[in-house]
Amino acid sequence: MTTLVFRPKKIRRVAWACAIGLVAVFTVVGLLLGNTPTGVIFRTSDQVAMIILGFLLAGGVLLLTRPRVTADASGVDVRNVVTSHHFDWKDVLSVSFPDGAAWARLELPEDEYISVMAVQAVDREYAVSSVRALRELHKAAQNQR
Repeated sequence: MTTLVFRPKKIRRVAWACAIGLVAVFTVVGLLLGNTPTGVIFRTSDQVAMIILGFLLAGGVLLLTRPRVTADASGVDVRNVVTSHHFDWKDVLSVSFPDGAAWARLELPEDEYISVMAVQAVDREYAVSSVRALRELHKAAQNQR
């Protein structure tokens, strides 16, 4: 049984670069806070808080690296930034990528859909091949019924 796993490519590189930049900038600012000629007194706790804030912001940015879709013959698991869902292929009407959309989606009954943030338009050919592979799995599952 073949299991396919797709994760976004470009946003992962950008998010890691931003996270590293945030940590670096907030660390430098935190360390330089003690030497200000403004008359404001910054304590060590203020410096540590600034560095911790950099790490917290970096963690928030790294949430963008979380999306993943895992699919096999039985169904598909979609993990977006905050939510995760599992669908059997029998519950999925189609895999689509509407014109102008940022990411693919699974069309569900009753005009509902779930965004698949792991397959993003900015990834171009990777996104196209990912949607095609998901459609093939969906089609194979539909033919087995």
